[in-house]
Amino acid sequence: MAVPVAFFALFFAYPVTAIVGRGFRTDDGWRFGRIGEVLGRPDILDVLWFTTWQALASTALTLLIALPGAYVFARFAFPSKQVLRAVVTVPFVLPTVVVGTAFLAVLGRGGLLDELWGVRLDTTVWAILLAHVFFNYAVVVRTVGGLWSQLDPRQEEAARVLGAGRFAAFRRVTLPALVPAVAAAALMVFLFTFTSFGVVQILGGPAYSTLEVEVYRQTAQLLDLPTAAVLTLVQFTAVGAILAVHAVTVRRRERALKLVDPAQTSRRPRGAGQWALLGGVLLTALLLILLPLGVLVERSLDGPGGYGFGYYRALQSAGSGATSTFLVPPLEAVGNSLRYALVATLIALVVGGLAAAALTRRAGRLVRGFDALLMLPLGVSAVTVGFGFLITLDKPPFDLRTSWILVPLAQALVGVPFVVRTMLPVLRAVDERLREAAAVLGASPLRAWREVDLPLVRRAVLVAAGFAFAVSLGEFGATVFIARPDTPTLPVAVARLLGRSGELNYGQAMALSTILMLVCAVSLLLLERIRTDRSGEF
Repeated sequence: MAVPVAFFALFFAYPVTAIVGRGFRTDDGWRFGRIGEVLGRPDILDVLWFTTWQALASTALTLLIALPGAYVFARFAFPSKQVLRAVVTVPFVLPTVVVGTAFLAVLGRGGLLDELWGVRLDTTVWAILLAHVFFNYAVVVRTVGGLWSQLDPRQEEAARVLGAGRFAAFRRVTLPALVPAVAAAALMVFLFTFTSFGVVQILGGPAYSTLEVEVYRQTAQLLDLPTAAVLTLVQFTAVGAILAVHAVTVRRRERALKLVDPAQTSRRPRGAGQWALLGGVLLTALLLILLPLGVLVERSLDGPGGYGFGYYRALQSAGSGATSTFLVPPLEAVGNSLRYALVATLIALVVGGLAAAALTRRAGRLVRGFDALLMLPLGVSAVTVGFGFLITLDKPPFDLRTSWILVPLAQALVGVPFVVRTMLPVLRAVDERLREAAAVLGASPLRAWREVDLPLVRRAVLVAAGFAFAVSLGEFGATVFIARPDTPTLPVAVARLLGRSGELNYGQAMALSTILMLVCAVSLLLLERIRTDRSGEF
């Protein structure tokens, strides 16, 4: 645990604590009375109310739309199932700024709905809710569907034989086993929507602001650190409570009904009802996921002179409207992002792998608490982390403000939880007696790990690396503060282009978003080919 603890202490706890401390500390000492002052402001109360309300609404809507998809992916066998499974996961690993861009192309001014029917939904809460469903659909499908596919259907069939109706058998047999997985998925969706940043900033406009958006506004625009510190504490407390409940649901899910091989539970749909359900899920995936991504690609090709690669060619030049935005051609952001993401993936694998290995020892409450702490970077304000990097890592021996390694370190913070969640169940499945047998035969702990554990978890390591790479590629909240102007990342480049007016800037933003989407899609398709059914909780 030493390396993961040191990593999180230096690059997460220290920056967050420092920036919160600056908000409460004055020349006269500490002023914790600011908490009451800030939380008593009507504008802040409105932000807190909207943050909670939209997170609850987004979670309920996501469960309503995604649970049928979880059932279809768990129980039905149909052509191109793996491909579709990868496609529905693409939105989750896309940066939120790209998700906002995709929905802007459908719902915004000059978007698809505006062109067809004159309807605009940007700057409305409906655009935010739909984008959140788009982003979190895969969380429910993979978390709930992953467990559902391993529940033995013969137990429900036995209830039917004993006289229970179809609904009664599901309610009394299957649903109790699924409740922990549904609760875990709902908590994760609530967590991601509660801390939403890019989606709300792009689609909500000035009328809507979540805690994360307000922290960014107070920090970067108003330089009001006291208010930002209070909001960070509120978000930190809420996220800590959510993760504590999530840890309990995960432990309950591990004690669910006896699990079987998913290959034994999936079959071709039977009857008109099941075929209709499969068709409805495919139609939902088409309209909710493929349509925004398809319109994103279409907008990147629709130039002033007709369809072509004009916007992509413009990315090779720093001029023609991008001069004041970038010091280098925007296309260099692709190479920068790939290099940063590779380094971040390596860091995340080392830190997350060691943490997962430590957590398999089940060393009591301390280790279980550490498990929950590893998830905090997913919910704590990335804006706070990024700004904290700038004000803390500025003195020897950790003067990293001008170093390129700062960006991969921030990205690795987001990648580590995915590595842990992917590798932990697989490591726990390794029979301890195999390690003991190797030790009896004279193998050192290192050799036992290399020859016993590693062959069994190799696929999980590759899957973990793929997820860490994809989420590192799309990290935006912290990177927007620390990416240098001459080495921007893809999400930062997209945000900067969208922040400037002009058709060329808009087209280039669509082109960069399309490139990022394709890289993520290819990564996930490769993951599906090497993935095993036990490769992680997500």
